[in-house]
Amino acid sequence: MSGRIPEAFIHDLLARTDIVEIIGARLDLKRAGKEYKARSPFTNEKSPSFFVSPQKQMFFCFSSGKNGTAISFLMEYDRLSFVEAVEELAQRAGVEVPREGGGHDRVVMDGPLDALAAAQRFFRDQLRSAQGAIDYLKKRGVNGEIAKTFGIGFAPESWDALTSFLKEPKHALEAGLLIQRESGGVYDRFRNRVMFPIRDSRGRVIGFGGRTLANDPAKYLNSPETPLFHKGRNLYGLYEARQSAKSNLPYLLVVEGYMDVVMLAQHGIPEAVATLGTATTREHLGLLFKATSKVVFCFDGDRAGRAAAWRALEQALPEIDGTRECVFMFLPDGHDPDTLVQQIGAEAFRRLVGEAQTLSQFLFGELARQVSLASMDGRAKLAALARPHLEKLRDGPLRSLMLDELARLTRVARADLESMLKPVAAPDEGAQDGGEALSTRHRPSGGANRPVRRAMQLLLEDPRMADRVSHLELLAQADVPGIEVLLEAIDFFHAHPEATAAHLLEFWRDTPKGRGVERLLQRGAEDPIGEGTLEREFQDTLTMMGQKVFRARIQHLLTEGRLRPLTDAESREINALQNRRAIPWTR
Repeated sequence: MSGRIPEAFIHDLLARTDIVEIIGARLDLKRAGKEYKARSPFTNEKSPSFFVSPQKQMFFCFSSGKNGTAISFLMEYDRLSFVEAVEELAQRAGVEVPREGGGHDRVVMDGPLDALAAAQRFFRDQLRSAQGAIDYLKKRGVNGEIAKTFGIGFAPESWDALTSFLKEPKHALEAGLLIQRESGGVYDRFRNRVMFPIRDSRGRVIGFGGRTLANDPAKYLNSPETPLFHKGRNLYGLYEARQSAKSNLPYLLVVEGYMDVVMLAQHGIPEAVATLGTATTREHLGLLFKATSKVVFCFDGDRAGRAAAWRALEQALPEIDGTRECVFMFLPDGHDPDTLVQQIGAEAFRRLVGEAQTLSQFLFGELARQVSLASMDGRAKLAALARPHLEKLRDGPLRSLMLDELARLTRVARADLESMLKPVAAPDEGAQDGGEALSTRHRPSGGANRPVRRAMQLLLEDPRMADRVSHLELLAQADVPGIEVLLEAIDFFHAHPEATAAHLLEFWRDTPKGRGVERLLQRGAEDPIGEGTLEREFQDTLTMMGQKVFRARIQHLLTEGRLRPLTDAESREINALQNRRAIPWTR
């Protein structure tokens, strides 16, 4: 098929693609902090100099100087053309590559996502006439408004209800909605179940969870693993929680069930998400900490619940730093979040959230159960039990304070405890020959960085900051080289809220702006920016440029005033400009 591939499709395709999966299928990637590392596939070096950033959705090879998106990697590694790389990713995502011109005016975007969206509409429509499902939801206390918010539906008790509705089974099979018969033909995966659509960060349905209305041994059934849906990388209710927030989420409450999320939202606690029948993973934590700085794990208070909480703690330890917090909330016997919030109400439930155990309280409390602190041997055992957990923590205030607490509990000198721990690995440990890890450690940027270049670097680290930039019309007047490019980037991220630096790079591919972005990203990988200072520095840089606008205009008016009397309007403008020097440039 001839014709140009639309830019919008490239953007959407990258949003559907996980670069870690693409490269991980070809290279042996190892976790390195927030990134992944491997030996360069482009040189013969033996030490890791190749890094993949899930946050930026980009790779950086320091030994060869190559970097880019999933498309760029396939072009370099698989020796594909640009079109072939796009087609490879499109096939993997289950979509057809559209074309503009070339005799094909219609853009074809049919694929598993479209099949999932059609299925969600079908299940929602079926619920209207399914009295058994309606009665079940009423019995559980679910009202119509919240059912609509979460798109709850019903899969009829039929082997081919959805099959007949979708007509073409190919994409529905890829999406896990249908099952192939060995004898030929297909049948519905979900039957006689209340259906809960699972959405990605952009609100697109990527899978389903179904609650049976029969005596099925599998009370809940999830969609199978597909290129779009991974239980260990998705959370039910995250999209709805983010949509409910007018500003940053104060916290996210991690629960176990679909109905827990729905009922908490119905009672005015929309900050809840559920894992999809699996333990909390590092990928889950990555999603959570993109949306909030505080995670509240909510578990049953029984033995199984505490064991699940402990598994979550082990995953959380390497992710915690001074800007992130995890706490642990345990429910009264016989309750889950669904029943408890209905019994005690939202206000009392939020009070319980506020009383949740801190990570250090839970860690030391669970370890202390295994020893006798009254004996010397018990205290020594506690120090030994705590050691591997403290070694997982990043260097910083929390690790230091937890060492202080362990010293108090064990009566071992802080210095002795510290000496028994392995030193915290430097973010770039083990990387040689220019292969620095993509850490979040901050290094001073130096005076040589121009304001626009620095602002652009910071924005590429976290494009979500574009939503918080205000007074764009004033910034546009700044007499600063490159301000137009920065404003274009801000506009791009405004228009594409879920976009990463990789999307902007592809959008500006083979242009001077694109090459400039590529250089900035490479520099950012070599000289990482501290996450804790990111937003503050971005605001300070914008303020610096904004003040230049005001100073220039004030100077112009004062110069005019020496040549002629200023008008009343000009005098008022000077006063207004002087008063506006301290205005916030970010919201």
